[in-house]
Amino acid sequence: MRILGIDPGLGVTGYGVIDSQGMDLILIEAGVIKNPSNIPLPIRLKKVYGGIIGILKDYKPGIIVLEELYSHYKHPMTAILMGHVRGVICLAASERKVPVIGYSATQVKKSVVGNGRASKEQTQRMVQHFLKIKKSPASLDLTDALALAIAHAFYKCSEV
Repeated sequence: MRILGIDPGLGVTGYGVIDSQGMDLILIEAGVIKNPSNIPLPIRLKKVYGGIIGILKDYKPGIIVLEELYSHYKHPMTAILMGHVRGVICLAASERKVPVIGYSATQVKKSVVGNGRASKEQTQRMVQHFLKIKKSPASLDLTDALALAIAHAFYKCSEV
């Protein structure tokens, strides 16, 4: 199963593609789509959309795993902006007929680290372990995307 994990962000969207055969995980590709904050929202969304379309064409995942929206009452605008980003990702997925599933950050950390309240650094170390990556990925957004893909692979294994 080829899984694309995406950590949506307006400034940085992390993505990671893995192949999963049971508990055997193989890193295929990972990276980030960066957007400068000084360009208009529609252009930033178009860049995320175009980047995701390219990834879908190049790697042909069977499923996309997105981090669920989390809204804190002190920062409602953040959730609204993330909703925009998730919307263009879902549009790209729909156009390419790739199903989308979402997990909360707590679910992902519980699956990958064993603790739903694990730090980003703990998650990063476990991602490195499971994918046999020697050097820490430069971006936590990239690590979060890979963790989403890994969590889905583990959930699928537990269903069997």
